[in-house]
Amino acid sequence: MSNSLPHDSITPFGEGQLTKKQQVAEMFDRIAFRYDFLNRFLSGGIDIYWRRKAIASLKEINPQHILDVATGTADLSLMAMKYLQPQSITGIDISGGMLELGRKKVSRAGLQDRIRLLQADAENLPFEDNSFDAVMVAFGVRNFENLPRGLKEMQRVLKPGGKLVILEFSKPRRAVFSKLYQWYMNRITPGIGSIISRNREAYRYLNDSVKAFPEGEALQEIISGAGFSDSRFKPLSWCISTLYTGYKPKNLL
Repeated sequence: MSNSLPHDSITPFGEGQLTKKQQVAEMFDRIAFRYDFLNRFLSGGIDIYWRRKAIASLKEINPQHILDVATGTADLSLMAMKYLQPQSITGIDISGGMLELGRKKVSRAGLQDRIRLLQADAENLPFEDNSFDAVMVAFGVRNFENLPRGLKEMQRVLKPGGKLVILEFSKPRRAVFSKLYQWYMNRITPGIGSIISRNREAYRYLNDSVKAFPEGEALQEIISGAGFSDSRFKPLSWCISTLYTGYKPKNLL
């Protein structure tokens, strides 16, 4: 599945010799030292609630081996270990800077024997078919260079009956709140991001990529097209983010 989508061409630094994948890795390397703080600050801490909702949606299958794609600094992996207590979690990311911070957090929690973090490409996962009970992604699929390919890879490494959980930003639809949200994303987020992380481009890219990214029914159809069954979505917090789920069909043994 090599076909890309319009949002795949949205890049952090615009036109240049680097691919989107390379630009995203460089961007996150640059802002890694302030990433966790800015997540909490810019979202008012509500991103913690979103992650808990994503993890809670996995309880029904009691996954023992979980893949955390675009793990960043391992926030979702650490939270999943706390609430789900699986045997193991493998987190992958293309940013070495983010993974370095994630490994420190995992080590401080004393979980390095149960959570391993690897530098890897989400669109070329270094795992065998049918390796994981669940795959989760928090605010990462928007950064894929080729979304259908990345989703197909996640479907490949899931065991039959395994579950996919995706958290991603979306755009509020109610007129008044939508205008407030656009003002915040256009003006406040890049400004604060520039001051604290010294990287305005990263937070301008956040806004541009959210605007261009498919959401709701559109993303649900793309997930289904990648081979997932019973794909669903649930808007969270006035549609600021959305939780998407799907399963690898059990008859693929």
